[in-house]
Amino acid sequence: MHKLLQDLRFAFRQMVKSPGFSLTAILSLALGIGATVSVFSVIYGALINGWPYADFDRVCQIDTISKTGDEGEPGFTGPQIRQFRQTRAAEDVIATNFWSLTVTGSDLPEDVRGLSLTGNSFQFFGMPAMLGRYFLPADAPDGQDPQPVVVLSYNFWRRHFNSDLNIVGKNIQLLHKDYSILGVMPPRFTWGDGDVYLPLKMSQEQGVAYRVLVKLRPGITPEAASAEFRPLLQQFDKDRPHYYPPDFRVALRPTGDYYVKDLRGTLYLLFAAVALLLAIGCSNVSILLLARGTARQHELAVRSAIGASRLRIIRQLLTEALVLSLTGAGLGVFLAYRAVGFIVARLPDYSFPHEAEFRVNIPVLLFSVGLGVLSGVVFGVFPALDSARREINHVIQAGTHKLAGSVRGKRVHTGLIAGQIALTLLLLTAAGTAIQGFTRMMHRQLGYDPHHVMSVGIPIHENTLTTWAARSAYFTQLRDRVGAMPGVVQAGISTNATPPDNGWPQSFEILGKNASEQQEARVNFVSSEYFPVLHIPLVEGRLWQQSEINRGGLLAVVNQAFVHRYFPGEDAIGHSVRLARLTSMPPYRLAAAGADGWLQIIGVTGDALDDGMDKPILPGIYLPYSVNMWMGTQVLVRTQGDPMAMLLSIRKEIAAFNPDQQVDSQASDLETWITRESEWARARLVSILFTSFSALALTLAGVGLYSVVSYSVLQRTSEFGIRMALGAQRLHVLRIVAISAGTSVGLGLLGGVALSLGLGTVITRWVENGTHDPLLVVGVSVLVIAVAVLACLVPALRALAVDPMTALRCE
Repeated sequence: MHKLLQDLRFAFRQMVKSPGFSLTAILSLALGIGATVSVFSVIYGALINGWPYADFDRVCQIDTISKTGDEGEPGFTGPQIRQFRQTRAAEDVIATNFWSLTVTGSDLPEDVRGLSLTGNSFQFFGMPAMLGRYFLPADAPDGQDPQPVVVLSYNFWRRHFNSDLNIVGKNIQLLHKDYSILGVMPPRFTWGDGDVYLPLKMSQEQGVAYRVLVKLRPGITPEAASAEFRPLLQQFDKDRPHYYPPDFRVALRPTGDYYVKDLRGTLYLLFAAVALLLAIGCSNVSILLLARGTARQHELAVRSAIGASRLRIIRQLLTEALVLSLTGAGLGVFLAYRAVGFIVARLPDYSFPHEAEFRVNIPVLLFSVGLGVLSGVVFGVFPALDSARREINHVIQAGTHKLAGSVRGKRVHTGLIAGQIALTLLLLTAAGTAIQGFTRMMHRQLGYDPHHVMSVGIPIHENTLTTWAARSAYFTQLRDRVGAMPGVVQAGISTNATPPDNGWPQSFEILGKNASEQQEARVNFVSSEYFPVLHIPLVEGRLWQQSEINRGGLLAVVNQAFVHRYFPGEDAIGHSVRLARLTSMPPYRLAAAGADGWLQIIGVTGDALDDGMDKPILPGIYLPYSVNMWMGTQVLVRTQGDPMAMLLSIRKEIAAFNPDQQVDSQASDLETWITRESEWARARLVSILFTSFSALALTLAGVGLYSVVSYSVLQRTSEFGIRMALGAQRLHVLRIVAISAGTSVGLGLLGGVALSLGLGTVITRWVENGTHDPLLVVGVSVLVIAVAVLACLVPALRALAVDPMTALRCE
């Protein structure tokens, strides 16, 4: 124990004696470990362990795929769901339905997200209630009215009831109806982001459809289930013409994959980056320890000469390496815990399951710490093992500044530096590609003005506004009241047209034209004020009059992309289009009379983004909002100042009009809508993290190169002095230093360029809006060369400052 304490004291003295070396080594390990562990922890939480439900890998949703590849998740009626339950592939089937509810009895109605579930749903998910119980099939018998009971989500229980542990058995009033609270679900049960869960009575009507989830029997693949379900959906298509896309295919998809399919590539790309950073960090520690060990050869030889055994020296160096490595690993663990929250806060909304629980992954933490400690120990003890091959007398007589290290040691240095530079160049290339892609997205022409505009969602309640006339008049009155408020410049209705990702993909016909391909456009339902609110110009023709909207006028406005695609070189105004699927499905969707007939084009507007921030603008059709109305709408409000500052006033104005009418809790300004786009958030996340990782890697590579060149100059001080004493010019000495570092840098650049060009396709596929740019590789290479020159400059100037007489006296 006494000797161990001696070793520890000496190790700490060595760290204090060389603060630059110690800090660099510690930070190299800490940054590599912290980044690797945090990113993999996010991957594990989102992709591997995102769902807490029982046998969720067997839970699928039923999708239809059109001829153009567009995927959709159709709803199914009660009788159709019963047919699914009778199939061999299905172990269990549940139906869900979403309704916006309100908690009544307060000054302003509170928006409550209600999710109605069939009685078997909680058993389907397999999670017990945290308090009380959940409802069972007995609480919602098939074909009968369910019991007035409700189950609360954990977040709603905390927010609305202040975590009341005695909540079970109490009542909650939703839309003036009392419900008995059965229980509270645990924090990770957030299915559908519901606030409250109610038992569902499945309707027998053909117009009422529900979302369906299927749990497959063990051993049944989604492909096999798709084959069994295909005849059923073909029959459903005959029973409900135009409900499904023409010539559709059936595909059962694991529900878990659906939620994370866009994020998976991004996270794997980030993990590859942090794995490279960890490798660079471990390599940097190895380089530093090797360089310092080479410089300490004289010290180790003296220790051996005065009686220190080889085992004693190895134990001392092992203690020093462990202290250094464990300090870096400890700091890395701290950084990992902090970085997880940083990354999760910047993940795109709805790109990962909200059931996910993000915490540091212990196995990966132990692996990363073990790898860091192992690299420190191996290369920390290497000098003692290397010194055993040398003659002690030769080492002592050579002095402290004459040892150039073994040939093998030089090769190890060269290989580690070259590897660092190659991986750093690859990281910089990926970072540059990500930044280029995000910059292009930031500077893309939107086609509309999102500043000072917000979207206010207006959901309506079940069994209200069940006629076309009542619903149309209600939406019009809401818009008029909001538009007349002080501070509001203008207000317009945007049922489903709020950019930059908007519209209802629908196939259509053009009167008098035979289509050579399937014609598809984004269909939007708006008021005339929609266009001036967003500053979308009217290029040709006119917009609808309010009288035409009030009667459900069958008039259409199209965008320029529509004209260029379907009327090249022609005037689209006066032509007519037909949308066969534009039919009423009460009470959820109410269409104007004749809406599935011919719609005359009366105007052409400018193009605005309608398929996200990174895709081309698609053909768009705009129809009066009264032509097709769902169970809610949006009001776009342009204000004189900050729109969100007026949200409370708008809520009060709407509540004054209808005391039970809430505003959607997700109301936000349109600039926030852009930042919530998944491709925008992914591109921003990758740009920030890749830039940070590559900057750290470049710094570590520069420090590693500086350390090796510095130790090399220190060891060759006498040689440089003798050369200059014999007449060598300073430029010749500078060339020697440059050549010693140039081999490592050159090999690293060649390897990095080869990796960047070879993996360019992979990088551009996984980076949002990325393109393969060879000039970027050239620019990154120049940056690496510049950093390498700076790293070598200070040691080179030190070599030039060597006094020949001083060097000769050392001899």
